[in-house]
Amino acid sequence: MKRRTFIAGAAAASLARPAIAAGSRPLIFVPQSNLTSLDPVWTAATVTRNFAMMVYETLYGRDIAYKPQPLMVEGHVIDDDGKRWTMTLRDGLLFHDGTPVLARDCVASLQRWLKRDQVSTTFATRVAAIEAKDDRTIVWRLHKPFPTLPYFLSKAQPQPVIVPERLAATDPYQQLTEIVGCGPFRFVPDEYVSGIRAVFTKFDHYTPRPEPPSYFAGGHHAKVDRIEWRVIPDSATAANALAAGEVDWLELPQPDLIPMLKAQKGVSTGLLDIYGTYGHLRPNHIQGPTANPGVRRAMVAAINQKDEMIATMGEDPAMWRVPVGYFIPGSESANDAAMDAVSKPHSVNEIKAMLDKAGYAGERIAFMHPTDQLAYHALSTVAVDAFRKVGLNIDDQLVDWGTILQRRNSKEPLDKGGWSMFPGGAPGGDLVNPLLEGIVRSNGPKAWVGWPDDPKLEAALEAWIDAPTDAERRRLERDYQMAAFDTVPTIPLGQYLPHAAWRSNVTGQLKGAAPVFWGVEKG
Repeated sequence: MKRRTFIAGAAAASLARPAIAAGSRPLIFVPQSNLTSLDPVWTAATVTRNFAMMVYETLYGRDIAYKPQPLMVEGHVIDDDGKRWTMTLRDGLLFHDGTPVLARDCVASLQRWLKRDQVSTTFATRVAAIEAKDDRTIVWRLHKPFPTLPYFLSKAQPQPVIVPERLAATDPYQQLTEIVGCGPFRFVPDEYVSGIRAVFTKFDHYTPRPEPPSYFAGGHHAKVDRIEWRVIPDSATAANALAAGEVDWLELPQPDLIPMLKAQKGVSTGLLDIYGTYGHLRPNHIQGPTANPGVRRAMVAAINQKDEMIATMGEDPAMWRVPVGYFIPGSESANDAAMDAVSKPHSVNEIKAMLDKAGYAGERIAFMHPTDQLAYHALSTVAVDAFRKVGLNIDDQLVDWGTILQRRNSKEPLDKGGWSMFPGGAPGGDLVNPLLEGIVRSNGPKAWVGWPDDPKLEAALEAWIDAPTDAERRRLERDYQMAAFDTVPTIPLGQYLPHAAWRSNVTGQLKGAAPVFWGVEKG
């Protein structure tokens, strides 16, 4: 039996169950990957973020411009010269178990989140206490003014989701075993099978905000009673299932399948994730040649971002954007500071001169090259070729993504199983301002794998957080980007914009940085 035939049969079998009551019309959605973790504090996985946005809510939500807006709170009052924030929960908030959402639930949930998120060090220097004044009032007592507090409280990965106090008492290094949120959809645990499906039903006691919906902000009006996530790992099988009407919506079809889907009657395609994915190469800052900032700057100069994006997404420029620095194009933080590093072509001789100046003498660079992730494989193939052309000694290690996820935590030298570099794709929404850029954070041992350590870049971030006005933040974003191009915490490759596909009778999808399901209808 042919592999695709077998996979299609298995997918069809999974689509056939469970039995659905006559007359119901569930929305069947195919996520980009399997949903393995249900705790958005325990993991920053993108698929878990998307799951959490259906089931949980946060005090503030991001609108389509990625600016924080009140979501669970009616609003806030700032007094004591900016050193006290008082937030009032909006009326009618209920958890899925029927209990009211109280201020003490919010305080306990935020404290659990802070133990896992990198922002904890930033909070510690600014926040003296978070208190539940009464059932609906949260009071923040600050050491100094904190004008960007709502930006923190609307973070997307990890998310400061609100759960009942009894669940917030769970060790943040242990996953939640009971899923109780207060969002517009309820998770159905009895129908969850990892690798096959996850099921959600409309929460009838949810009260939407009065404002029009705007991505994760505004009114979340659930218009379908049941949503089923169906995991179909093979992209061609998923595309055929959509064409046949067996599923309703593909989050992330492979780019080479989009022309086929466009030609299908009853199928629509388009860009829903307007922030896309930020392609990058992650260098090891503590071992081997990539620990040398001069080598990292030469590697930036060797990269042709357009070549990277064409290899990943094809020739259509609507599917990608270059040049890209440390903020995605079109975001309010994007600027031209030091952008010559990626927008100006550099000759081979210029780059070799940069390597000579850095003292590079042909040392081995262990490049972990995943072959089972199509986008990362393409990014790696182009990068390895570019690096070799300028004289870098690249050890191109062909491995699977699971191996990289394990090895990248190692701080060992290269001759003891360590590594130099691997490719990655960060949600584009994380690259809209300095606060969210976890892959750029350069606080040494507390930074993400690769462990960049740059006090100048960290100082630029701290100044941005404390800036009193948007105008001052725009100025500081230039300082931040110049510092980033100097130390190169990660190597930017471009922004790619995968299109989604859906049945034409599915309407009302909102654009943003992730698929959201309020406002969606199935005719």
